[in-house]
Amino acid sequence: MGARGILRTGEGGRLFFWCPGCAEVHVVGPSWGFNGDYDRPTFTPSVLVTGTKIVKDDNGKWTGDWERDAAGNLIPEICHSFVRDGHIQFLGDCTHALAGQTVKLSAIDTGAAD
Repeated sequence: MGARGILRTGEGGRLFFWCPGCAEVHVVGPSWGFNGDYDRPTFTPSVLVTGTKIVKDDNGKWTGDWERDAAGNLIPEICHSFVRDGHIQFLGDCTHALAGQTVKLSAIDTGAAD
């Protein structure tokens, strides 16, 4: 994976960016529109990432298990956003704490705000 601006590049035209809502990297492929700016990217259309909540240890590493509700069902996780002009706008259907907020993107290496 190569570094360009705040993004990372991968094989097949994939672009990786840090998601502060999920505290992990998300990826878009060549089918997304990209404005070509690696410091202030815009992707179209929206980015939708779905899965299930994982259990993390005290160091933030996945334990190999998934979170479950009181009935034992896996808990769904949704991250839905627009990435525009170097900011990530989290939509209201996100299941993390940044739902409805817009924050500046930061480099993958740090995950911290610039």
